[in-house]
Amino acid sequence: MDRNQGADLPPWSFQGHAVHCLRQGPLEPDAGLDQPALLLVHGFGASTDHWRHNIPVLARRHEVHALDLLGFGRSSKPAELAYGGALWRDQLVAYVRERIGRPTVIAGNSLGGFAALAAGAALGEQAGGVVLLNAAGPFSDEQKPPQGWGAIARQTIGSALLKSPVLQRLLFENLRRPATIRRTLNQVYIDRTNVDEALVEAIRRPSLDPGAFGVFRTVFDIPRGQPLDELFAQLQAPLLLLWGIRDPWINAAGRRASFQRHAPEATTEVVLEAGHCPHDEVPDQVNAALLDWLANLPLHGACQPEHP
Repeated sequence: MDRNQGADLPPWSFQGHAVHCLRQGPLEPDAGLDQPALLLVHGFGASTDHWRHNIPVLARRHEVHALDLLGFGRSSKPAELAYGGALWRDQLVAYVRERIGRPTVIAGNSLGGFAALAAGAALGEQAGGVVLLNAAGPFSDEQKPPQGWGAIARQTIGSALLKSPVLQRLLFENLRRPATIRRTLNQVYIDRTNVDEALVEAIRRPSLDPGAFGVFRTVFDIPRGQPLDELFAQLQAPLLLLWGIRDPWINAAGRRASFQRHAPEATTEVVLEAGHCPHDEVPDQVNAALLDWLANLPLHGACQPEHP
C-alpha cells in the first residue's frame, strides 16, 4: 500500500496474535474529535489494501483506522484459532476499545460486513454507527447461507469431495494463481477499471504466508454465526447500507429486500451500479455517500483507550 494511504501503527495483538493495522487523519485543520472515528474491515481473502481508494479521501475529515482480520492480509494466521464471526467480532471490539477509545463507525464489506455488524451490536453505545457494503451473513428465516465463492465451490465440486485435504490443496493452489484471482475479480466487478496488478498482488501475497492454506480450509466449515436479524435488533447505532446492486455472488437485489424487512426503521440505503466490492469499484461514489452520512451523525457515547 502507498504510505500516503495510511501509516502502519505500532504492533497490536489480539489473543496473543499479531494484527496488522493502520491509521490516518484527520488531515483537514478544522476536523477534530467532534467527528466519529472510522474503522474499515475487509472481506474474505482481502486486507487493508482493499481500502486503497477510500482511506486518503475519508481521512481528510476523519480519524480512519483499518486492520487485517486474523487469518488474512499481514495479520497472523495461526492454525489453532476457531475462525469465524465470533473471533472477528471480538477482535474488532477489542481494537475499538484499546486503540481508538471513542465512538467509532465500523464499515465492512462482505464477510467484514457481518463482523462489523456483530461488533457494532456488541459495542452498544460505544458504536458510533455501522456501514454494511454487500454484507455476508444469514437471516433466521433463510434455509441456505448467502452465496459466495466458498458456497459456489461446494455446489460445483461437492461438499464430500471438498473434505479431502488433497483436493483442498489443489483448489487453494489454483485460486491463488494471479490469473485465477484476476478472473474471479472480473466476475464480481462490473466496471473492471480497478482490477489492476496492485489489487491482484494484494490478494495473492498473503496467500503465500505460512498458515494461509490452513485458514483457507476453514472457509468450508465457518459457522453460520448469529442471524443478522438478531444483530439488527441489538444494534443501538445508526446503520447505513451501501449496495453494489449488481453483485453476482449474493443476489444483491433479493438480499436487499431481506435487509429491508429486518433492518431498523431509521436505516439509510444507497444503491450503486456496482458489484460485490463497491468501495473499490466505484470509490468516488462510496466515499461521497459515506462522508455525507457521517456528516449527519450524532456523536454519542464515549470510551477511553485501555492502552494509550
